[in-house]
Order: sequence, then structure tokens, then C-alpha cells
Amino acid sequence: MSELPWGRRLLMCRPEHFTVLYEINPWMHTEVRPDPDRAMAQFDGLMAQLLAAGAQIELMEPVEQLPDLVFTANAGVVNGRQFVPARFRHPERQGETAHDAAWFTAHGFAVEWLPDDVVHEGAGDALPFGAPGAPGEPLVLVSAYRFRSDARSHPALSMLTGAPVRSVELTDERLYHLDLTFCPLDDRRAMVAPLGLDAYGRKVIDALVPELLVLEEDEALAFCANSVVVGRNVIMPSCPPRLGRILESWGFAVAVAPVDEFLMAGGACRCLTLALDVDLRG
Repeated sequence: MSELPWGRRLLMCRPEHFTVLYEINPWMHTEVRPDPDRAMAQFDGLMAQLLAAGAQIELMEPVEQLPDLVFTANAGVVNGRQFVPARFRHPERQGETAHDAAWFTAHGFAVEWLPDDVVHEGAGDALPFGAPGAPGEPLVLVSAYRFRSDARSHPALSMLTGAPVRSVELTDERLYHLDLTFCPLDDRRAMVAPLGLDAYGRKVIDALVPELLVLEEDEALAFCANSVVVGRNVIMPSCPPRLGRILESWGFAVAVAPVDEFLMAGGACRCLTLALDVDLRG
């Protein structure tokens, strides 16, 4: 088994303006607001765990009135020095795109756009899997659709990145992004939450991933799939004993970074990071 060839350089955004101003997923309730100080402390705790695991972190400037900018996973898809910005479904998040594109342009990425008439929410709905093959052989990009992205975006994403896209349909609105149902661990292993996928999507994942760690319903709804993997380190929002035993038996070191303030907006550890070192070309 080989470690993931990506995930050691991450983009994050400090939660200076993070709150719940609107409701666009089942976890968000405007009458229940996160505690700003606690959210900042949890963000700092996550950063500390990621740095301890060997990750490098770059920070994007927060923007007032864009509370979900902290969820950098949704900014877009990174492919080497190419960046494909998200096309957000909800108007409340569409203002993030200009700031995301400006950051990547300023940092030397070529920004290439999906068509105007599709929606796709970045790495929240698209994660690479597999081992680098022969030179020029791309990784597979697993991409989800239904709640926040549409299937029409997948051919365009494949054409822009040159990577084969495996489409999976999400079925549980509580697990509204791919990164709540699927977490690559290395080139052979991944966590998956069948609760969130239709029958065909489960077959796609079964065929792609040689060894699956199947999450039970309570583990899925605790956002265990929304973990960050840095080499052999798995940083999780929570880790039930069963998962911890399996991950450790597979040679992973597990660290827990509580982010319950961000769960109020429907996001956890993976949502708060975007891997900048993904290269789908293998």
C-alpha cells in the first residue's frame, strides 16, 4: 500500500466571520448560532493537529458576510497548477467564488471554469482515488451529484482535468456532499458511508476501492468520513472505538479534533481544508 499522494499542503480560512446566517442543509438552523470564540479555538486545534501530522497550511483571508468561506473544500478542484472553481448551487454561497479564484490566481494557478449552466461544489463533491499509474495515467476522480452538484458537471470536469470521473448519486440529504460519505485513506483503502449512496453508487465504490471501512449509520452521521488524511495520520471530528481499532490495525495514527461548532453549519474537518497538492495526472 502507498500513502495518498496528496493531502500534505492545505488551504484553510480562519473563522473570523463564521456563523449561521441562512439554512441550506439540514444541519443549519439560524436560531442556533455557533459560539465565535469556541469556533476559533476549535479551528486552531484542528490546525495544530494537521501541523503535528506534517501538513503545510496556507491561509485565505476571511470575508465579512461570507460565513461559509471557512469551508475551503468547496472552493473548487485542484489539479496540479490548475484550479477549477466551484459553481455553487445556492446564491448564499456564490459570492465566495470570486475570492477563491482571486486567491488561486495570485498564487500562480491557472483558473479554468466549468460551464455557466452546471453546478458543482468543488472537492466537497470530488475526491481522487487510486495509485499513480504509468506516467501520464490519471487518478480516478469520484464525484457526487444530486444535492449540491449535478451530474451534467461531470463530463465538463473530466474534460477540463483529463481525469476519468466516476459518478455517484447521494441519497440522504444529511450527507449532502461526497466528503461526508467517502474518505480515501491510501491507494487501496477508504472509509465509506453506504447510508449516503444509492445502490449504483455503492457498486462504483466497491469496484474502485479494494479495501473498504464501512461506516455504520451513527458513525456516518457523526461525520467520521469527513476526516483529513495526512500520510498515515487521520484527523477526525470524532472516532468511535470500532473505527479507531480498525484504522490502527491498518497502520494509521488517529487524532481527534472536535469541531462541533462547525457541525452546526454542516461541516467538519475535511470541509475546513482543501488539498493544494492534488495532481490528477498521476
